[in-house]
This record gives sequence, structure tokens and C-alpha cells, in this order.
Amino acid sequence: MFKTINQNATGEFVEKKSKFIANIFYIETIEDAEKKIKEIRKKYFDARHNCYAYSIYTKEGIINRFSDDGEPSGTAGAPMLNIITSRNLTNVVVIVTRYFGGILLGTGGLVRAYTNATQEGLKKITEIEMDNGLEVEIEVSYSNFEKFKYYLKHNEIKLIKSEYFENIISIIEISEEKMKLLEINKKNLNFEIINSKILREKYIEF
Repeated sequence: MFKTINQNATGEFVEKKSKFIANIFYIETIEDAEKKIKEIRKKYFDARHNCYAYSIYTKEGIINRFSDDGEPSGTAGAPMLNIITSRNLTNVVVIVTRYFGGILLGTGGLVRAYTNATQEGLKKITEIEMDNGLEVEIEVSYSNFEKFKYYLKHNEIKLIKSEYFENIISIIEISEEKMKLLEINKKNLNFEIINSKILREKYIEF
């Protein structure tokens, strides 16, 4: 299980006429992070710096990366990453764009500015807990559908959508643990599952 954000956010901080714009995004892979960084660089193409930091949760461990993007070493990306990790947030990328205001800030001023910009952005997010989960296709008969929906609600399993054919085929989000219990107790349920198929692994909210 890991802690992340449930929406993207933007925050700003001004220090001695230099403007710092923090853009914060939910991500799941390094490719997601790199894509967002490229998008921000393109959006703020006329800015002096686009520094970033990100943290990504994987089954093998947490990946942390950052860049000062031309600012003095240790004054931008590292302080931004420190804010993320100090709050135990993962699957997050923070990109802080700086428009130079003509006044040098010094190393201390830069650390403070990039830290404050990141904090301003994080004020606008809500933290949530997520874990490894599954997207699963479940097929039940029309007569069993209400019992199936009650089971989902009672066990806090998200129903994404249902399609109506000869039987009803539903897509659900379920934790790996709850999926194991569903398989184990399959014969003891008060409804019959005609067919079930795991579509993909995905992170789901707890």
C-alpha cells in the first residue's frame, strides 16, 4: 500500500521578482513522468528553468529522481523531492518552472523558493491510499445481478460498468486479497458467477 494524490494541482511562489510555478501530477511510470515533464517544458518554453522531482512506487521498490535543470546543484530538484518523500508520497511528479526576475537569489534563496512553490501546490491536493489491484470482468445472470451488486457494496469493491447481453457482464476494481477471497468462497456465495477474467493489474484506491 502507498500514499499518493487524487488530483493534479498548481501552485505559485514569488521571490524577489522571480516567479516559481509548481505543477503536480499523478503518475504511474517513469514514462508518465517524462511525458509530463516534456509537456510542461513545451508549455513554459520561454522560462529559464523547469526543475522536477518524482517518486514512483513499484513492487520492486520506490524509484526517486530529480533534476536542477541548470540551477546550482542541490538547490531545486533535491529540495522538491525531499518535500515529496517527507510526506511519504509516491506516484507523484512535481515540476517547478522559474521565470527569472533579474535578481540573484543565492543557494539559500533558491532552496527556499523551490520548496515553497512545491508546498503551495501540495496545499491543493488530497492524499489517498492505493495498493496493487486488479480490473476483473465478471459475468452473472440477470437473476443474480442484485445479489452480486450487494456483495460488491458490502465488501467495498468498485463497480466500473455493466453491459447487458444474454447475461450481465460487469467490470470491477478489486484488491488482490479480495480477489483471492472471492475465488476461495466462490461456491459459498448466494449468487453464481458464470465466468470471471482478470483484464489487467492496476492501482486502486483504498
